[in-house]
Amino acid sequence: MADPSSYRPRPGEIPDSPGVYRFRDEHRRVIYVGKAKSLRQRLANYFQDLANLHPRTRTMVTTAASVEWTVVSTEVEALQLEYSWIKEYDPRFNVKYRDDKSYPYLAVTMNEEFPRVQVMRGHKKKGVRYFGPYGHAWAIRDTVDLLLRVFPVRTCSAGVFKNAARTGRPCLLGYIGKCSAPCVERISAEDHQELAEEFCDFMAGRTGTYLRRLERKMGEAAEDMEYERAARLRDDIGALRKAMEKSAVVLADATDADLIAVAEDELEAAVQIFHVRGGRVRGQRGWVTDKVEEITTGALVEHALQQLYGEESGDAVPKEVLVPALPEPVEPVQQWLTDRRGSGVSLRIPQRGDKKALMETVQRNAQQALVLHKTKRASDLTTRSRALEEIADALDLDSAPLRIECYDISHLQGDDVVASMVVFEDGLARKSEYRRFQIKGFRGQDDVRSMHEVITRRFRRYLAEKERTGEWADGEDDGVTTAATDGETPGHATAPGQGTAPGQGATPGHHATPSYAADDLALTDGPALKDDDGRPKRFAYPPQLVVVDGGQPQVAAAQRALDELGIDDIAVCGLAKRLEEVWLPREDDPVVLPRTSEGLYLLQRVRDEAHRFAITYQRTKRAKRFRSSPLDEVPGLGETRKQALIKHFGSVKKLRSATIDQICEVPGIGRKTAETVAVALARATPAAPAVNTATGEIMDDEDGAPETTADAPGEPVSAGTPDERRGQER
Repeated sequence: MADPSSYRPRPGEIPDSPGVYRFRDEHRRVIYVGKAKSLRQRLANYFQDLANLHPRTRTMVTTAASVEWTVVSTEVEALQLEYSWIKEYDPRFNVKYRDDKSYPYLAVTMNEEFPRVQVMRGHKKKGVRYFGPYGHAWAIRDTVDLLLRVFPVRTCSAGVFKNAARTGRPCLLGYIGKCSAPCVERISAEDHQELAEEFCDFMAGRTGTYLRRLERKMGEAAEDMEYERAARLRDDIGALRKAMEKSAVVLADATDADLIAVAEDELEAAVQIFHVRGGRVRGQRGWVTDKVEEITTGALVEHALQQLYGEESGDAVPKEVLVPALPEPVEPVQQWLTDRRGSGVSLRIPQRGDKKALMETVQRNAQQALVLHKTKRASDLTTRSRALEEIADALDLDSAPLRIECYDISHLQGDDVVASMVVFEDGLARKSEYRRFQIKGFRGQDDVRSMHEVITRRFRRYLAEKERTGEWADGEDDGVTTAATDGETPGHATAPGQGTAPGQGATPGHHATPSYAADDLALTDGPALKDDDGRPKRFAYPPQLVVVDGGQPQVAAAQRALDELGIDDIAVCGLAKRLEEVWLPREDDPVVLPRTSEGLYLLQRVRDEAHRFAITYQRTKRAKRFRSSPLDEVPGLGETRKQALIKHFGSVKKLRSATIDQICEVPGIGRKTAETVAVALARATPAAPAVNTATGEIMDDEDGAPETTADAPGEPVSAGTPDERRGQER
């Protein structure tokens, strides 16, 4: 525990101006980010008598070891910088909302030549129009099914679209009139784009004009005695009205607004948002957060606004935002929302009428969400605590393993050998800590040797982190290489888990460690994982328990790797699939947990998650290798020029038979590049014909089957059933 007076800035050192400040711990990790209208006044509040501070604030200032600040010109800039730093550093003492589910949206891909209507989740993409969020995906599909009668926009995937264009036959929706069939040119790209715009206008709430236009056309058709056309228009109007009835009118003045309500107690807060467009509720979502700092309702609202609109712009920010309490001060937040929308935004508390009544409904939803969350969490917390205690008792551990890491090896008959590392903290998956490895120390199938390599690489990086931060005193050379990157790549990040990473470290030994070649994988999605400036580290925290997927041989390999690194305070066990036995190092007999044991259930969840993560990565690598081409090996040949070559010659097979002069005829290809391409294709060995395993059809190169190089042979075609082929994977 640090004394705040040890790092308190000297009098007069802190400027009396707007800015953003960061508290860091002894390892330079950012643990709290805040903004202030006056940095001097705000920071002075943290350096008073500890007895006068809120318990959570007291914990934060005693955990911190330093404070720094950045001066900005206005409070709006401070708000923007605070949001950016919270997203970047993920400080443990800041309020972080987490979605209680991944909400589906109705999306229209207006960035495509033929826009597609579909259900989408996750991050929003540029050029796509979103409507929602909805509570359930089936609600979106029901709405779309009604609207396709009037707006027959494309809903098929790219593969189905291309296949229909190739065969000249539309899908079933094209035959029954629920798709305008742009795949077979029944409608031009311009007309289909206009149809998609009309669909978006209707979903955005501009329904009255379109309905009146249809009613007028229906009357004209009846007057002209075109009764079939009039009946079709009548049914279209009925379908639109039925779709509109799915969202009742809540605000009579066709308001576009978001209503935000907060329910809270001393420890947690729940936020509910209703999205109202055209006077109708078009979407609903909710968040729950731990109150890890002393915070007011207005501050909770401010954090919710940052979360909700931090990456939005234009019409995604409504003209009116109704809240239960205003942030203090309110002007910078309102200006920030106005800047994001590009026009005025009203941020206020509803006082009377329909809006106040609707706010009460949103408030009741927030209160119910908080009660439901606390009920679930209390039950879940009890179960997880019992599971961790059972594991500690069964494995004879000194304390419950708050951080568990599990490793699994995956391959297909010895090809594309990869490994996964998943992390569970306090019994919950922490996906931002997941890592994956390529096995490069050797070639072939050897699960035991692969496990030894992965454990060595992971904990060698941990020891390197400790040496870099000076967490052991002797600082002697322990044979740990810190320069190479061991090919670890993070999994898809989600909202951070709620566990606290344990901090106890290991004492490094003086054993020489194997040297493995650095992988060439780039970091994928996840938090900024740089090794300095306070960002989350790759392998900063050690687990209390390492679980491997396997029996005695895999457990022995993992323990041997830790012994070689001199690490003796991390427990190891293995979970064998056949009888779900728990194996310990240097033990001839397994530990058998009861089938109803919560500890066994937790170990199974951890093992199954590691297996899922590993096999997903292995299949991705295999698919990428199967799609590889000899052109991938040509240095300096980018994707654009590769596509130009294939488009000019039609296939790699024809390109291989072309002369250098013919290759030079392709725009952007010079003679030197043409010679390099010719040499690369001459060295490559043509692959055997690809086989469509569903139909037995042999696909030659003219049909677009990928060619593979001698160094990356194609995946062998199995003659077995799909279940048998899956059984060959680990």
